[in-house]
Amino acid sequence: MAVSKTESGLDYVQVIPDDPRVGLVTPFSGLGYGQLLSNGSFDFTRRKRIRCKPEKKTEFGSLSFGADGRDRYTFVVPAEMRLEFADILEKDAKVMVEFMRKRFKKGQRK
Repeated sequence: MAVSKTESGLDYVQVIPDDPRVGLVTPFSGLGYGQLLSNGSFDFTRRKRIRCKPEKKTEFGSLSFGADGRDRYTFVVPAEMRLEFADILEKDAKVMVEFMRKRFKKGQRK
């Protein structure tokens, strides 16, 4: 197995089997693109993951506008605070709703 970088800086993994046969693996894509080459080596190039910085962060939540056209509100509460979950969610969500109202009132759109 050989691991290197492509010209764009992505990880490039190549696995060379002992008994290479064409058609042994069908090409696939998911987190990257994999295919069996004509020389019998298996080639996989990982796709770069697109990440967006949160637009707004609170104590328990974050709001981000994804490059895929989807807006995300992530809310995480430690297990020790499970009993206060509903109250914390209500307070946190109010802050996010107010942020969104102000942002779109000004006409700022992403």
